[in-house]
Amino acid sequence: MDLFSRSWTALREAVAGLADEDFERPSGCVGWLVRDLVCHLVIDAQDVLITLVTPAGGEPTRDAVTYWNVTSTPPSGEDPLDALTVRLAAAYGEPRLLKFHLDDVGAAAGRAADLADRTARVGTRDEVLTAGDYLSAYVMEWTLHHLDLVAHLPHAPRPPVEGLAGARAMLERIAGEAFPASFSDTDALLVGTGRRAPADAEVAELGGLVARLPLVLG
Repeated sequence: MDLFSRSWTALREAVAGLADEDFERPSGCVGWLVRDLVCHLVIDAQDVLITLVTPAGGEPTRDAVTYWNVTSTPPSGEDPLDALTVRLAAAYGEPRLLKFHLDDVGAAAGRAADLADRTARVGTRDEVLTAGDYLSAYVMEWTLHHLDLVAHLPHAPRPPVEGLAGARAMLERIAGEAFPASFSDTDALLVGTGRRAPADAEVAELGGLVARLPLVLG
């Protein structure tokens, strides 16, 4: 099973195992509760389905690494689209409805990914990628959001180790250099994307890389 399927399946299973009260806890995304993040995952799954059935001509303009628009400004939670997600999540009313919708659309997205021709050209965000590069980019999306999901849920299962390693490798390619070997994959992703600030000892280990952090992916 490739990293996309492994990471996506693990994330959906983690959501399925949450108790109702977990949906009211904060997530690792600024301004979002867990329910808001799960609603965002539904939208992500829809985006995967749309992109995989949107053929594109011409040579690829992005790959799995350059797919990401990188800034140094962490989200504030005040973006209009973020606010829309919060309102949409609240409209579900009950966690079971969100779980059902994610399971339904998410399973379809997973099947579409399994069936996709990795060499086919697809269009998204006015760019052209191979389906394989697009799905590889989403390993980062699933892994970071899995970390966001469990940020305040110590009992919930963590992302698969191979997904963490794959996302770290991609982040290092985006950064153009490796994170210190002493950093776990989780710490590299959290610190590297601005989900937590580095400790003093970590700042020293990061050296010149620290000046370029965070790498906020959008």
